[in-house]
Amino acid sequence: MIAVESSQLQMIDKVVHISRVAKVVKGGRRFSFSAIVVVGDGDGKVGYSLGKANEVPEAIRKGMESAKRSMVAVPLKNSTIPHEVLGKYGASSVVLKPASPGTGVIAGGAVRAIMEAAGIHDILTKCVGSRNPHNVVKATVEGLKKLRSVEQVSKIRGKNVLEDGPTS
Repeated sequence: MIAVESSQLQMIDKVVHISRVAKVVKGGRRFSFSAIVVVGDGDGKVGYSLGKANEVPEAIRKGMESAKRSMVAVPLKNSTIPHEVLGKYGASSVVLKPASPGTGVIAGGAVRAIMEAAGIHDILTKCVGSRNPHNVVKATVEGLKKLRSVEQVSKIRGKNVLEDGPTS
């Protein structure tokens, strides 16, 4: 008998925020829950989603399934990002700066969850403007989408990596 190991990727999932929302009906209020969930593979892929349901665990499960479908690739340079970037969404802005090895993740709750799920271990971040978790998560992912690696930039320019380097 041969044992076959499944090659299912181990996903990192984090719940950023859970809200109780109310719908006013004739007989009173009906309560349900919405959960912002971040999912990543710890190696440069991350996604987020909003799950809504009448129960908290069901809202989290729905959010995770949807987040896995909306994952984006993030170029990494060792354990940090290749360059500084600003992500904006609504009134929220998030500044992401690469950091030297050993710095750690210097970030608040919503941004920290995304960085840990994406597998970024050294980064400096700052939230500017609105601190609404919905918009901060979206602004952070927008910033990560803007990132380009050295290889991607050199390919766009039509040069090889050595040509683009500083001349001294």
